[in-house]
Amino acid sequence: MDSRLDTATPHAIHLRDYAPPAWLIDTVDLHVDLREEAAIIRSTLAVRRNPASGPASGNAAAALELDGQELELLAVRVDNRLLGPDDYTLTPERLTLAGLADHATVEITTRTRPQDNTALEGLYKSSGNYCTQCEAEGFRKITYFLDRPDVMARYTTTIEAERARYPVLLSNGNLTASGDSATEAGRHWARWEDPWPKPCYLFALVAGTLVHIEDRFTTRSGRDVALRIYVEPGNEAKCGHAMESLKKSMKWDEDVYGLEYDLDIFNIVAVSDFNMGAMENKSLNVFNTKYILAQPDTATDTDFLGIETVVAHEYFHNWTGNRVTCRDWFQLSLKEGLTVFRDQEFSADMNSAPVKRIQDVQRLRQVQFNEDAGPTAHSVRPESYIEISNFYTPTVYEKGAEVLRMYRTLLGHAGYRKGIDLYFARHDGQAVTTDDFLAAMVEANGQKPTDPLWAQFQRWYSQAGTPVVSGEGRHDAAAGTYTLTLRQTVPATPGQPDKLPQVIPVALGLVGPDGKDVPLTLAGEGHAGDTTRIIPLTEAEQSYTFTGVPQAPVPSLLRGFSAPVRLDFKQDDAALTFLMAHDSDAFNRWEAGQTLATRLILADVDARAKGAETAVPRAYIDATAQTLARAGEDRAFAALALALPTEGYLGQQRATVDVDGIHAARLALRRTLARELNGAFRKAYDGNRTDGAFTITPDAMGRRALKNAALAYLMALDDAPARALCLAQYQGATTMTDAIAALALIADSAMDERAACLADFADRWKHEALVMDKWFAVQALSDRPDTLDRVRGLMDHPSFSIRNPNKVYALVGSFAANPSKFHAADGSGYAFLADTVLTLDKLNPQVASRMVKPLARWRPYDSGRQEHAKAALERIVGTTGLSRDVHEIASKSLVG
Repeated sequence: MDSRLDTATPHAIHLRDYAPPAWLIDTVDLHVDLREEAAIIRSTLAVRRNPASGPASGNAAAALELDGQELELLAVRVDNRLLGPDDYTLTPERLTLAGLADHATVEITTRTRPQDNTALEGLYKSSGNYCTQCEAEGFRKITYFLDRPDVMARYTTTIEAERARYPVLLSNGNLTASGDSATEAGRHWARWEDPWPKPCYLFALVAGTLVHIEDRFTTRSGRDVALRIYVEPGNEAKCGHAMESLKKSMKWDEDVYGLEYDLDIFNIVAVSDFNMGAMENKSLNVFNTKYILAQPDTATDTDFLGIETVVAHEYFHNWTGNRVTCRDWFQLSLKEGLTVFRDQEFSADMNSAPVKRIQDVQRLRQVQFNEDAGPTAHSVRPESYIEISNFYTPTVYEKGAEVLRMYRTLLGHAGYRKGIDLYFARHDGQAVTTDDFLAAMVEANGQKPTDPLWAQFQRWYSQAGTPVVSGEGRHDAAAGTYTLTLRQTVPATPGQPDKLPQVIPVALGLVGPDGKDVPLTLAGEGHAGDTTRIIPLTEAEQSYTFTGVPQAPVPSLLRGFSAPVRLDFKQDDAALTFLMAHDSDAFNRWEAGQTLATRLILADVDARAKGAETAVPRAYIDATAQTLARAGEDRAFAALALALPTEGYLGQQRATVDVDGIHAARLALRRTLARELNGAFRKAYDGNRTDGAFTITPDAMGRRALKNAALAYLMALDDAPARALCLAQYQGATTMTDAIAALALIADSAMDERAACLADFADRWKHEALVMDKWFAVQALSDRPDTLDRVRGLMDHPSFSIRNPNKVYALVGSFAANPSKFHAADGSGYAFLADTVLTLDKLNPQVASRMVKPLARWRPYDSGRQEHAKAALERIVGTTGLSRDVHEIASKSLVG
């Protein structure tokens, strides 16, 4: 049994059909016998009828229906009575037991083959070690169970295996007993008990040959917690940063949220075969090695920051997801959006808050806005799904985090904290909904969910699409007032043609001619207010008049990106240049520069379409020079400010994407800046060399970021001095940050040394899987005309395996993110991706479905590209035996 069921008539699951489970499971006693040929799992379940699902719902005599997939049923016992085949009903997806008493003990024995599990869901093997991944519905591939998040039970897990091959045996909770097998020589066992009730998606088991590093953390109430990170032998020296990140996370959660860890041990295991980044299983987090292993010569600054963020994210889930979990999978953002918001704020506190905010918004715009504008658009709380694994999306995660940020914006920091405290006090140990969260947040602040503002706020959960805020301002010099008029629209999305206004908190300021913020006083108020105000835009159109504004100001809107919307507020180039220099809000200083660059590039696209080119205004060049001159104030911010908008983002600004025109115009602007400011870029490069011991302080990372941004501009000219500088950096690099930055530029060039550098890198790092992923990525992202041929060839490289998700994301995923090459006019990029998806689908449907998504938004392209993309999707959908995962995404992409 697998996910290739009923793809001709896929069955959608709807939120409106939710009903409480007819049965509950109080305790689970698992015995997992790991053998080389198979795993034998015996589960003993203490079940009882759910009093919340009684006669009124027609479930008083409901049978116990247990989910199961890809299992061989060996035996079933009810209250110690062995059942025969006529005593139960077995289908490929379900085991049904009828006639049970209101309370019963059900014992089920199954057999599964982890070594054949290429989908990496349920119980599988990675590099010879046993591992589990149960979110969202993987536990049903381990044993028959009520596989839904609102069934929470206490688990005792006993693992038995050969000691020599599997010396480490781990599961959730605390280790309570272990020993040698009494019946078989060379085998041993370990028993783990988790005192906290949890849904089965949080179950975890790991067995293998692993080593660990250990540290300790004392909670503020005095609990001594052992911290361990398990890795394959030889990788233990790369775990130090992850361990420090864990300890920082634990302290931050105590300091900021008042939340302590609740067990005596916290384990992390890093595995090389994992579909996602990491998994927050209670007390036994399983991580992709990408988000644990790091040292200066193998990991970039981005890797170090990513590890810090993901370790924090999974730890924060201990409360936002584990202690309080989601009632059903439609509420997924209740745990994921909230935890993303928490990890974003943690990372902002650990590093540069403005830089972190910009990076988060860049990802939201690049990925989530694109999803909102395409056929797979869905709300933060979806109304239906066919395969839940397809809804681990940027909308649920990143847009969900923005919804949480808006709670804080509207309620204030103190009000937000009061709401969070009530949420945990009210719902600890429960499976709840986004409605429950909203109720706790507003009731803690003396308000009601039915109040007009909060009733309207709930549309963020139910409406898909990215709202657009437009408007204009008018200054009345005689009256000394400034009137701001704002409008909002929400575009139609599949299944939602008509939208209602949403609550959009607009953080705004007015910057006077002297470059200083004007105190904001709304007409009718008796005193001057703050220089940044939060205005809740709730109607289709609203106007606000500010008094005490004698001179015409420049409005600064959506400060800190206060809502996940597109802003279409007309400001001329002079106003944007002024904001670049004077806005007190760092995000809006960056935003002004990005808007200017976008405007210049798109104007050049239009000119090129007519056979002409445009000149870059001197004012923009001077503004960029000023960014370089002020870079010492915040080098990481300067590096971001110097980066031009991506081709993907630029494409989102047009009804029809001119792939080649955008690529050419963006490159032309880079070359102009490089030529006009060559000396300044070289000075920035030389002035930010980092000598001495490696550190990951904000200053050191900012220096490397600015130096490599300058190098990228110098290489845009592709002249001899730039090539020599880039080659020297590659050859002399002492950090992976500098090495991979130089190699990416070399791989993109026509340098004579290109092939030798790529070969040198591969030879040096062929035994480091994560470093080789970077090598795959820089070639897949190259602008060279032979990129697709190179990618096809790399599919056969000894370091590549289509069975390993990291390899697929590094090579195939990177190519699909290469705008000019993936969207080649002849459709070759689309055809290649379709071929890869169909190969992947037979091995790992989850990864395959992720790889379909770059094909989903094909309609904004020209007719030729549309036909090629449509043909690729039709070929995928028409394939016999397609998984439900891929079928859902590909079919929606065609009809949406």
